[in-house]
Order: sequence, then structure tokens, then C-alpha cells
Amino acid sequence: MRIVKLTKETTENILENMLRRSPTQYGQQEAVVAEIIADVRARKDQAIFDYTEKFDKAKISVENIRVTEAEIQDAYTLVDPSLLEVVKKALINIRDYHEKQKQNSWFNSTPQGTILGQKVTPMEKVGVYVPGGKAVYPSSVLMNVAGVGKIIMTTPCNAEGKVNPAVLVAAKEAGVDEIYKVGGAQAIAALAYGTESIPKVDKIVGPGNIFVALAK
Repeated sequence: MRIVKLTKETTENILENMLRRSPTQYGQQEAVVAEIIADVRARKDQAIFDYTEKFDKAKISVENIRVTEAEIQDAYTLVDPSLLEVVKKALINIRDYHEKQKQNSWFNSTPQGTILGQKVTPMEKVGVYVPGGKAVYPSSVLMNVAGVGKIIMTTPCNAEGKVNPAVLVAAKEAGVDEIYKVGGAQAIAALAYGTESIPKVDKIVGPGNIFVALAK
């Protein structure tokens, strides 16, 4: 929650500052996002590689866009054991809480022979976006993983093509199936439409900046 103390100085600009946060003020970003999405739909992997080099200064290709099991295991050697313990405890607490929210299939029949009910079927594939950059969000992995058939995660890498170890460890513990080194609006486009390397998913979840939010 943001608290603003009303003084002579703040009241003069309060309306202007509030309007800056309005969804109607994102025209420039919307144009950029629309261009990125169209480019990813048209050029698929190559667009992803180009944007990753442009925005993250990392050279990604078909050979290294997907995080390998070796990279994940290496991440376990780099994180503090106390952090790993916290991740495991948090995962247990989150699962215990959300298990109670699950809906179940049910069917009833009337004396007239009519069958009523509902069938609850998990989605086949869900994409999880995890922000990168200056801040690290392993909690985003834990909070956004659900019991679907397959979980695909995208997250930005650094200039060396490495993903933060804490994020990789959280993803492994949470049961993520595939992790790809791509961020921004281009990652959302790849998950929505699919590329040669990144599969198309049924739903996309996870936080992100304004470009990610607009792409979603």
C-alpha cells in the first residue's frame, strides 16, 4: 500500500501522479508489446534469440535456450542450504493450503434417470513466468505452480546465459517440467503461440513488469 501525505507540494501533483498509473497511459508500451508479439508469431525462435540478445545481452540459441538438468543440479551447489530448507517448508505450506481449494468432479442421478454433475479436468499445459533482472523471485515459482499435466517456465537469464540458482532450485522442488531462458513480452508471446523450442500452453500465470502484463 502506498501512503501519500497531503501537503501543499503533493496535492499540486497528486492527480497527475495518479493518472500516470492509469491503464489508459500505456499507449507507447502497448505499441512496443504488440510489435514484439507479432514478431514472435512470425519469426518464432529467431525473434526470441534476437530480443534476448537485445534486452538481456545474452546469446541464446536452440542449443542452450532450455535449462539442462546439469544446470539445475549445479544450482543446488550454489544456493545456501538454509534457503533450500526455507523453499521446501514454504512449498509444503503452500500445497497444504491450496489443496483445500481444489474442486472435485461429482455426478448424481435423479429418480427419472437424469444424470447431473460436473467434471473437473486439469489443464494440459500451463506456462509460469518468473521475473528476473535485479530482483530474484523464487517465491513466484512456488506460488504459481499447480497440479496440471505439464508446467513450462520462462525466466530471463543474465548476460552469461545463466538463470539465478535460487529460481532453478525452487522450480525443481515445485515440479516444473521445462525451463526456458527468455523473459519479457517475448516470453509471453512464445508461451501463447509456441515456437520451435518453446511449446504453446493453455494458460499463462506469474507476475512481471508492464511489458509482461500488457503481453498477457
